[in-house]
Amino acid sequence: MGISATPDDAKQTPETLVTQLYKSLTEDQKKLMAFEFKNPLRNDVDNNWHITKAVINEKFSNDQQALIRDIFNGIHSDEYAETVMKQVEHDNANTNRTGGFGGCSVAMFGTPGSGKFEFVLTGRHVTRRVDGDSVEGAAFGGPIFYGHANESFNEKPSHPGNVYWYQAKRANELFQALDGKQRKLALRTDPRDENQKETVAMPANRELHGMPVAEMSADQKELARSVMHDVLAPFRNVDVEESMKIIEADGFDKLHFAYYSNMDVGNDGVWDVWQVEGPSTVWYFRGDPHVHTWVHIRKPV
Repeated sequence: MGISATPDDAKQTPETLVTQLYKSLTEDQKKLMAFEFKNPLRNDVDNNWHITKAVINEKFSNDQQALIRDIFNGIHSDEYAETVMKQVEHDNANTNRTGGFGGCSVAMFGTPGSGKFEFVLTGRHVTRRVDGDSVEGAAFGGPIFYGHANESFNEKPSHPGNVYWYQAKRANELFQALDGKQRKLALRTDPRDENQKETVAMPANRELHGMPVAEMSADQKELARSVMHDVLAPFRNVDVEESMKIIEADGFDKLHFAYYSNMDVGNDGVWDVWQVEGPSTVWYFRGDPHVHTWVHIRKPV
């Protein structure tokens, strides 16, 4: 089936492309991957899963596949879009389906262009969303996941070639800037369990672990803020701005940085597993044995 281009492709956003994709769907495709907006499946997240049987390379025309690829690229920054796509291609290359990006699956919730909607793409080491701000108070439209296993399942301590390892290096720079008392507070041995959407649950009045930004010096706070901007760097500006707006609404000083000493690959004192947590934030980076990252930023409910 053909999909006509809009008069001004330069103005296309992931949201308008999602609308374009939805309008192109056949009834059979909708039966496979289109749901009501309130369907609870919309809130799920995992490290390796197919949200539906609507596998990109199997169930969509070439034009539709190109649209899905453009949607995915569009929710990432110009600096990182190509790198992220290569990661998804690599980590999904050995699936039992068609492999690569095309081995991922998609779902649509609601009706784009005429009300609340959300597009979700999932696969190994990828869960991404496009919602056009339909999910009020939630950055990225809800919880997302990213990860990478580059050379092997069990990566070396330096994680060679891992596209997200730079984030751990930046977080470790902050740890090195802490004094002895602060490091003692930041180091823990109780990383969160990885259990689908429960991984990023934010119960009311939960205890926040680690070193609070509120107790950092001015220089340390500046570095902590820089770390947050750097971990957000792979994503498009609108999602970065919404994430920081939600975090700042609670107060950046309410964030806590934690590092998990019992999951130190190579026992080299470079903390592979760390977390940023606040009243409205879970950013859990698990670099043992390779990178898994669980992200959920939303206004407290």
